[in-house]
Amino acid sequence: MEKDCEEVHVVKGLPFKVVDLARETRKGVVASSLHEFIIRARGKLHIPESIPVKVVLEQDGTEVDDDEYFSTVEKNTTLMLLVNDEKWLPPGKTPRSRGLVYDETDACGGKFSKEKELESLVDRLQGDLSHISMLGGKELELLSNMDPESLTDIIPDSRIFLVQLKEASGRFLSEKQQAQDAMDLLKLYHGAQKETMVLNKKEKV
Repeated sequence: MEKDCEEVHVVKGLPFKVVDLARETRKGVVASSLHEFIIRARGKLHIPESIPVKVVLEQDGTEVDDDEYFSTVEKNTTLMLLVNDEKWLPPGKTPRSRGLVYDETDACGGKFSKEKELESLVDRLQGDLSHISMLGGKELELLSNMDPESLTDIIPDSRIFLVQLKEASGRFLSEKQQAQDAMDLLKLYHGAQKETMVLNKKEKV
């Protein structure tokens, strides 16, 4: 029974969104206090505990520095997590020297960069799904191998879209591979024909 109570306690709080300075990563976080929000936001954005962070409103950069102010923030508000000495920037402004904080994560098999690429792809396709036909094999493979559940944080209420996108990407990838196989076969056939013609010429001579 105690375990059940603990599990209920875990999901208490209000839903918020958290972004990094570049606004390239957007995640959902449920928290009941500023401290809890920071802990969960660090995990979502892969920021080690050793790196100092600051929470501000994504809209105007107002700092959220205590629980009293945090309790006044409305649910579903987007908060920005700034690391080290980063300063808030309005939308459209590109921060310099971005990504230095994540060197440690990038080194672990490039997992972080793949996640960022996947999120960027999904965001682009959500705006215009017709772009899927212009994607390359590598991008289609990334989409067809994705876990839809892992992206529901950044795109709320979109599980069905993500599942359908995964299936569509798999079909497009399969078609591209079949087309590539057909081209390879055609090249082999063409090459064999050339060799036959050369041999026939030599025999005639």
